[in-house]
Amino acid sequence: MSIVVHKYGGTSVGTPEKIKNVAARIKKVRDLGNQVVVIVSAMGHTTDELIALMQKITPEPDPREYDMLISTGEQVSASLLAMALQSINCPAISLTGGQAGVQTEDIYRKARITHVHLERLQKELKTGKVVVITGFQGIDSKGDIITIGRGGSDTSAVAIAAALKADVCEIYTDVDGVYTTDPRIVKEARKLSFITYEEMLELASLGAQVLHLRAVECASIYGITIHLRSSEKEDQGTFIEEAKKMEKKEAVRGIALDENIAKIGVLKVPDKPGIAAKIFTALANEKINVDMIVQSIHSSGSLADMAFSVERPDLKQAVEVAKKVAKELKAENVVADDDVAKVSLVGIGMVSQPGTAAKMFETLSNEKINIQMIATSEIKISCVVKREAGKKAVQILHKAFGLDKVS
Repeated sequence: MSIVVHKYGGTSVGTPEKIKNVAARIKKVRDLGNQVVVIVSAMGHTTDELIALMQKITPEPDPREYDMLISTGEQVSASLLAMALQSINCPAISLTGGQAGVQTEDIYRKARITHVHLERLQKELKTGKVVVITGFQGIDSKGDIITIGRGGSDTSAVAIAAALKADVCEIYTDVDGVYTTDPRIVKEARKLSFITYEEMLELASLGAQVLHLRAVECASIYGITIHLRSSEKEDQGTFIEEAKKMEKKEAVRGIALDENIAKIGVLKVPDKPGIAAKIFTALANEKINVDMIVQSIHSSGSLADMAFSVERPDLKQAVEVAKKVAKELKAENVVADDDVAKVSLVGIGMVSQPGTAAKMFETLSNEKINIQMIATSEIKISCVVKREAGKKAVQILHKAFGLDKVS
């Protein structure tokens, strides 16, 4: 008897009708003789509505009470789905993350899952019930409800699938798979039949929002295949798994566009050891995440310009920190620009196929798109361009690399 793990996102359980449809799908899987565990998100925009309600009370809630409030959204959808299953003669029980044995760090609002105790889960499965579990949450060492960050229901599902040694974790959402790029930008974007953990990690970190980054990390660690598919169709989606025969695959498998970035330049700082450490340690101390970094040397050889990118919401604070450090270093100035976007090519095939960067730069140059910053890894090339050129860059690169023909 196979253990099947399903996860349904907020839009998939956003209305009573959708919950009934999900219940019918789950019953079919159970009727085939499978043991079924289901992880659910809060219905629709429930989490946002709870946050808005909270802010009418206080803009700075106690972290423990924040988690107590926000965790209720998943409890509503879990109990309703269990009721829907019971109404069609499918035995089911809903459990909170804590009741299901999901143990977390003692950190409110953004904890990581440390362990999944299986006793209750296995007991309920042995009685033939479908077990519906609230995603996005667990309990800490004190027994308090803890949330694991936005998008954490994906992570909950993969962690539970790993603990149960399930063959696959099926994540149902309002998209039917991973595409070569955003179909809203490129109408010729193709759905990928599979993608590697490494490629999905890069795409998720670069702004692709179809799957939570921590869920992919967890799946890669424990070797859990994720099947990302539509909750409204029976079609196969995209399998996220270990690399297979990648030498036969394209150098580029996907393109991501991130318009939520800004760049900062610290001009004419002394070119000597320790300067970069001072700048980026100060930013790290303020919990500001830095992405791309470029250093250029002046002709004198004693001065350098330091440029880096941050998320746009962090720009104001990052500039303040940079100005403070720049004053200590006697730098000439600090400049900032939020009218930029980051375009990234991703593909594990780049490792064995040279020339990808040259082709990317030539393609952008032919369309008079200026590159402001560049960052690379073994399977990624990112360029910062003017924001107004971001979508055009994605479109021409998608065509240049033949992504309308991949599968």
